[in-house]
Amino acid sequence: MSAGDSPHTPVMLREAVAGLAPERGGYFVDGTFGRGGHTAALLARLGSQDRLLALDKDPDALASPEALALRADPRLELVHGSFAQLAAFIAERGRPGQVAGVLMDLGVSSPQLDEAGRGFSFMRDGPLDMRMDTGRGITAAEWLADVSENELIQVLRDYGEERYARRIAQALVARRRSNPPLSTTAELAGLIAAAVPTREKGKHPATRSFQAIRIHINHELEELEAGLRQALEILRPGGRMAVIAFHSLEDRIVKRFMRDESRSGGSTPMPWPAPDERAPKLARIGKAVLPSAEETAANPRARSAVLRIAERLPA
Repeated sequence: MSAGDSPHTPVMLREAVAGLAPERGGYFVDGTFGRGGHTAALLARLGSQDRLLALDKDPDALASPEALALRADPRLELVHGSFAQLAAFIAERGRPGQVAGVLMDLGVSSPQLDEAGRGFSFMRDGPLDMRMDTGRGITAAEWLADVSENELIQVLRDYGEERYARRIAQALVARRRSNPPLSTTAELAGLIAAAVPTREKGKHPATRSFQAIRIHINHELEELEAGLRQALEILRPGGRMAVIAFHSLEDRIVKRFMRDESRSGGSTPMPWPAPDERAPKLARIGKAVLPSAEETAANPRARSAVLRIAERLPA
């Protein structure tokens, strides 16, 4: 960690771990290891016979000092992979329908934001990468070098809710005609700042665009939908899922999924006309949980977080 960087502080640690009811024991999954904050807290609440599988797409997370320290615990298995592969990971371990709890923290970790070489932040100049898994897929620079104006407009609008999406896309296409491709975060942030005519109070003009491009590059919303469906199927009756979202696009997906699966008929498409006979699979536990004023004061990155918890009903 370089000077000026802050260690990663897990958001709503106590609330998320308590929401999984780990005292009931069993097999648990942390779908987003990060820097191990939630994983360590879960292990502290689990018994000697309980087990925890922790996943992360980011190889740096699994090579961190926190991961190396926690690997010594025989109850923990650390695996490189996405929660969008949950069903396969659980099948490989012979645990379908036996999982007691699944935690998914959808935020970008502080080390990812603070490390300029990852390209997530417009606040630090570095290569325009933005991949969670640096060994797979194309970088943001590679995508921006070829993306059409219309596709970029759609991504910025859909994933960043950027009102100046068209201006930004036009500026990018115009720059490509006579300049080398964008290769750094500072170049992209500068292009966006020049294209945007007004500023949101307290927000950098590149905030929404960087979010949108990161979401697109990492297929974050598609993976979230896949992860939620698979988490539901691997849970045992009474097993719980706890999901921490950090922006409205994610939280809408989580909220809708838990709402639909707590109703008769669920969210599975059915032929029309068809009787709404499928029993609900989930029960929502309490209302959405927000971080306390004390937590947001101590950790400003917690400001937008929303925690939702649901429990698997008997078949």
